[in-house]
Amino acid sequence: MEKLVELFEQWSGKKPARVEQLAGQGSNRQYYRMFDDDGHSVIGVVGTSRDEDHAFVYLTRHFTKRQLPVPKILAVSADELRYIQTDLGGVSLFDAIRGGREAGGRYNQKEYELLLKTIRELPNIQIRGARELDWSNCYPQPEFDEAGVLFDLNYFKYCFLKPTDLDFHELKLEANFRLFAKDLTSEKMECFLYRDFQARNIMLDLEGNPYFIDYQGGRKGPFYYDLASFLWQASAHYSFKMRRQLIMEYYNSLKNYIEVPSERHFVRRLSLFVLFRTLQVLGAYGFRGYFERKKHFIDSIPPAIQNLRDLIALGDKVFPYPYMMDMLRRLTELPQFARIEQPALTRADGYKVADNNIYQAHPQDGPATFSKYEGKGPLVVHVYSFSFHKGIPEDPSGNGGGYVFDCRSTHNPGRYEPYKKLTGLDEPVIRFLEDDGEILTFLKSVYQLADHHVERYIQRGFTSLMFCFGCTGGQHRSVYSCQHLAEHIHEKFGIEVEITHREQHIHQILPAREQ
Repeated sequence: MEKLVELFEQWSGKKPARVEQLAGQGSNRQYYRMFDDDGHSVIGVVGTSRDEDHAFVYLTRHFTKRQLPVPKILAVSADELRYIQTDLGGVSLFDAIRGGREAGGRYNQKEYELLLKTIRELPNIQIRGARELDWSNCYPQPEFDEAGVLFDLNYFKYCFLKPTDLDFHELKLEANFRLFAKDLTSEKMECFLYRDFQARNIMLDLEGNPYFIDYQGGRKGPFYYDLASFLWQASAHYSFKMRRQLIMEYYNSLKNYIEVPSERHFVRRLSLFVLFRTLQVLGAYGFRGYFERKKHFIDSIPPAIQNLRDLIALGDKVFPYPYMMDMLRRLTELPQFARIEQPALTRADGYKVADNNIYQAHPQDGPATFSKYEGKGPLVVHVYSFSFHKGIPEDPSGNGGGYVFDCRSTHNPGRYEPYKKLTGLDEPVIRFLEDDGEILTFLKSVYQLADHHVERYIQRGFTSLMFCFGCTGGQHRSVYSCQHLAEHIHEKFGIEVEITHREQHIHQILPAREQ
């Protein structure tokens, strides 16, 4: 960190006015946002691998010469373990399309347009970025080759297939693996294979234009790989129709750079890379999930298995590897991967999803009207606990917005002597309520309702929202519920929350986090 500050000073002539460490990006590199006295920011990076950092710096400078949408390198240390690049902001494509992803693939028009912009730009970095590129600078290898494919297929075998205890013949599978690897590498291409082309590695400017980051693992290889990697990301839940549309958008964009193969050949080759990429990610999910016990990767396995089922259905003409495909079919039929039908999810932001804009207003309707309370902000949430015997708390804002929840349907610890002099803030009462579990079920629904309401009030710029929890004495269940909802809202949204345990004469303010 100190040496990064020194590098900033050498580049700008002054020490940074402020430095903020950013969340990790899935590697050992550390990222910092560094500000000058005028509030302008750059990104400082501290790496652990000289070869990896060298690859990123070289590729970035090369892409910049090609006028591709990437950050610019501003300064690099002599050992190449630290460098400074332009700040592309904090909004990634992954963040921008979160609503559709979390709704199980129900993307709205704005999100779809962002995906279209991104997929149109992919051939630009793949084809133009490859021109005059010195592949020896790539890390950890310069080219997509048969040995690398076999490494990934065996990674799938040992980290995912074997832990399932599925019975298979290793020599027969290895023979099909080799045939598969040979087919994948049969078309040599002078293209830049991004390798990790995913929504997290696409940053968006204010107009929604994509900028590329984290391509230091790139190498020479076929353009099919990145398209498969992007569109068959298991957690993205892209529908078959959307994938088909995005594939054709990519195919038509590719025509601007090279002479393209026929659609039939293109789709057939793409299917091979989709299967390969699916086995790759299952290997990664197996290692990170089964061995490292990380829940996110375990949760990602079912949609990846469903992708595999869809591919198997294409048949032997597309995948002429009979033993491997039979083994994969038996894998998808294992009890632990049984399909569980999920209900259709609604979008958390409340937006409806349609192929076209069906909400065009009639010209005679005129502009929409707005509440006089909108746009005032920031929102402050008031959360109360109280006794119904003493009445419901009054709304200090005067706007009457909010909820009153009755906690008396849950098990009351106040009925038992050991808890009569305690409150819902005390550990024995908390343990009683949580071990019993009724209060947790009750609050689960409250959280869902509150989250939506708070998010919408923030969007509209309202200033006050009130939640009240009542029980018999305002001492146990209402106090526990009030405190936990307040902390939940503060943790999730970072806004100011005022807590009032009325009958306990306790008032607390959870201040808003600095933006």
